[in-house]
Amino acid sequence: MDSGVRLLIGALAVWRITYALTYEDGPARVLARLREAAARWGSLLECFYCASVWTALPVALAIGTTILERALLWPALSGAACLLHRTTERGQTALYWEEEEDDHVLRRRAHESRSAHQA
Repeated sequence: MDSGVRLLIGALAVWRITYALTYEDGPARVLARLREAAARWGSLLECFYCASVWTALPVALAIGTTILERALLWPALSGAACLLHRTTERGQTALYWEEEEDDHVLRRRAHESRSAHQA
């Protein structure tokens, strides 16, 4: 299988598994109980970004062919899952803001600077 296809499939798998572990209850609340049991180790399964790091490890080990490739796939798969999560997250507002305009600029128009000196 082509390495690009493996990366894409791995990223989608990490995203889906991590999403299920952190947000879904699963059949018979299996995933919810898993999150409750994992709570003794901190917020391991409460944060998508944290959980994606650990979800990516076995996927990287499974699809990588060399030690170096597996080591590089681990953060790459986690990062790809985080990017997918950011683009599919509902209610996410855009990170955009506009600052108010400042009247104190460094350069003034010629007629403004003359009137300022005369005053």
